[in-house]
This record gives sequence, C-alpha cells and structure tokens, in this order.
Amino acid sequence: MAGVKTTQYTPTVPRIDLQFVSALAPTTQEVDISSEGCQSHSCSSRLGVDDKERFRDLMIREANYDPVTTPSTHRTDSISWDDYFLAMAFLTAKRSKDPNTQVGAVIVHPETKRILALGYNGFPRGCDDNILPWARHGESELHKKYLYVCHAEVNAVLNKGSTDVKGATLYVALFPCNECAKTIIQAGIKEVVFMSDTYHHTDACRASRIMFQMAGVRLRKHIPAFQSLSLPLREERDSIN
Repeated sequence: MAGVKTTQYTPTVPRIDLQFVSALAPTTQEVDISSEGCQSHSCSSRLGVDDKERFRDLMIREANYDPVTTPSTHRTDSISWDDYFLAMAFLTAKRSKDPNTQVGAVIVHPETKRILALGYNGFPRGCDDNILPWARHGESELHKKYLYVCHAEVNAVLNKGSTDVKGATLYVALFPCNECAKTIIQAGIKEVVFMSDTYHHTDACRASRIMFQMAGVRLRKHIPAFQSLSLPLREERDSIN
C-alpha cells in the first residue's frame, strides 16, 4: 500500500573471509605508539556492584523476576567493539579496486557506538577506474596512482554528510599518512585506532604523529583477538529472531 519496493537478494559468494594478518603485511619493523595505560578492550563499560543490586531490586519489584535465582544466558563469545569496528574497516576495504593495498575506515560515535561514516581508498567520483593508472611505479608521477587516489580516511570524512564527527573515533587498518591526518584533525576526530604501523619511520607518518600530538588526537594500536573472520552469507538459519 505504501509503495515500498522489496527485493530478495542472493549473495554472489557463499562467504567473505577477512584476513587480519596477511591483509597488510608489514615491510618495516612496527613500533607500538599506543597511549600509555590504554587497553585495547577498554571500550565496554562495566556496571558497579551497587548498580547491579539496584537493577536486581528493580526487576524483582516490577517484573517479579530475580536474575540471580533464574538467570538468563547470553553468548559469551561475541567479539569486542574494537574487533567489530576494525573488522568493519576490513570489510569496507573489500570495496576498494586498488590491486595492491585495500584500506577501509570507519568513524564511530565513542559513546553510542553508532557508525557515522565509512570509506575506502579509490579514485574520486566520476574518475574512470579503467582509465586512471593503478600502478605504484611508472615513468612519470602522472603514471602512478598516488596523484589520483583518495585515501580511506578522507573518503570516510567526506561520506559523513551532515553528521557531526567531532569527538568521534576513527578505525583504520593502516596508520594514517600526513594528508589524512590533516583531514582527521580538521574534522574534529579525537581518537584513531589502527592495526598496522608499516610506514612508521617515513616522513609522512612522522608528520602525522607530530600533528596528532599537537591537536590532542589519541592514538591507539589494536590487535584483533583473532587472525581471520569468516562471514557466511548463504547459511540457512535454524531459527528466526
């Protein structure tokens, strides 16, 4: 009646495999530049003892249900927020057509954990992927990809639309270059969570660290709890939520 179109979609592949180890193989020795005292899994909040007792009393009073004597069970093997958003960055990177390096970036609200924007490395809109060069080497700088490609972090910021990303957290597999650092800082993003720091000793990354420190952007290196993640797309579910 409302004219809403519905389409049943069948995935073209049975599953998507995200490889966290081989996706960005380091070419130089990586250095951990995480903030002192920062723990990778510190995102989840924990209820205090007083809160738990107060909420238990609330359930008993209002629902006649005691969660201590009749507890309900939940999954204990769900992935952490950091692993989840970094996996989302790797999944987004699969949209990149770059034959050498595929990078994805995810901007997240630090409190609500809402995804505010996604981006991956590629050419600007309207620029033909089949015409511009994807090569890393060439006779001229114009024959290489670097003058044309927009990095994942920049695309994520540009894709935010009217959403405010001030104070947000950006997840990205590869530590941002100096050009991306400028955009991140100007957008008001206050934390960058990365996995690989392959180009730590390059001038581009040195400049990034200088600007991030001056602007008060927190840097945090996160290593996922798993080396790979398989996402089945054609699996039939036994139950309906």
